[in-house]
Amino acid sequence: MNQPVLGIIGGGQLGSMLSEAAKKVDIKTVVLSDDPDAPAKNFTNKFIYGKYHDTKIITEFVNSVDLVTYEFENIPFDILNEINKSKSVLPKPEINSLIQNRLTEKDFLNKNNIITTKYALIKNKDEIKDNENLLPGLLKTTTLGYDGKGQYKLNSLIDINEDIDFTKEYILEKFINLKKEISIVICRFGNQKYEIYEPIENVHEDQILKHSKIPAEVSETIKVKSKEWAKQIVEELDYIGTLCVEFFIDKNENLYVNEIAPRVHNSGHLTINSHNVSQFENHIRAVCGLEKIDTKKIYNAQMINLIGDDITIYRNKTFKENEFFYDYLKKQIKAKRKMGHLTIIEK
Repeated sequence: MNQPVLGIIGGGQLGSMLSEAAKKVDIKTVVLSDDPDAPAKNFTNKFIYGKYHDTKIITEFVNSVDLVTYEFENIPFDILNEINKSKSVLPKPEINSLIQNRLTEKDFLNKNNIITTKYALIKNKDEIKDNENLLPGLLKTTTLGYDGKGQYKLNSLIDINEDIDFTKEYILEKFINLKKEISIVICRFGNQKYEIYEPIENVHEDQILKHSKIPAEVSETIKVKSKEWAKQIVEELDYIGTLCVEFFIDKNENLYVNEIAPRVHNSGHLTINSHNVSQFENHIRAVCGLEKIDTKKIYNAQMINLIGDDITIYRNKTFKENEFFYDYLKKQIKAKRKMGHLTIIEK
C-alpha cells in the first residue's frame, strides 16, 4: 500500500520538525506557508508559498496531498473547512475553531468539569471595572496572541491604559498563587487509543517558554489528575493527533488547565531525544493511520529555548555528547523570537 502524502499548513519550526519526523516513517510532506523564507522549506519534500486565502494556491496544495494537518491553530476555520471537503484535515477543523477562541475553550473545559482559573468576557473598559474581583489578573485577546502577544497584566484598575485596543474582545483571567507550570503531551489514535507522555515542567520568561524538563517534580496526585484530564479532553473532542494541555499548579496543590494547544507543542520538543517515539512522530503516525508504537521514556531530559540573540552564541558552540542543538534556520533574528533549542539528556 502506498504511503499517503501529508500536507502541513504552516512552515515554522513545528512544521520543520513534523517534516523531519515524517521522513522517519517514509511519509512525504508538502508544506504550505505564507512566509517565503519559512524554515520548513529546508525539511519538507515540497514547499508551496502563498497566502492562505488564495484559492489558486489552496487548490495547488490540496491537489498535491492526500490529507492535511497544521502546525499552528490560528488558521481561519473557513479555509480548513473548505480543504476538509476534498481532503481530510486532522485534527478536525471544528476542534481548531473551538480552541482558537479562549472563551469557547474555557467554556468547553468548565462544561466538562475541568477546572480553570476564574474568568470573564471583556468587551470594554467598564466590564473590567464590573469584574474587579478578578484582579490582579491577565487580560488576553480571545483570539490570536501567543508568547505574551495581546496580553496585559492588570494588578488593579489603575493599570488599564490606552495600549489596550477595545475594538477586540478579551477574557480577564484571575491570577492564582502559582507554584509551577506543567504540560501534558498526548497523542490520540482513536477511541481510548493514545500515547501519553508524563508531565513536563515548564518555566516561562516574559510569557515565553524558556525551560522544560521531564520528569516534572510534582506529586503523584497531580500526575494522575493531569493525565486523566488530558485523556478526557481528547476523548470529548474526538481528537486525532498530538495535543498539549498546559496546566497551572497553585501553592495549595490545586490543578488548573491554562490552555489547550491542538498541535505538537514547544514543551514537547525534548521528546525527540528523551523518548523512543517523539511527539512529532506520534502525530504523523496518528493522522496518517500508521501503527501505534508503545512510547517509552529512554532518558530524563531538559530543554532550553534559544530566544533572539541567544542563537548566535549557540551557533558557535561545541556540544557534549548528551547535548542536542536545534537551529530553526530562521533568516531574521528578532527579540522574543524562538530561534532554536538545546536538549540535554541524562544518561
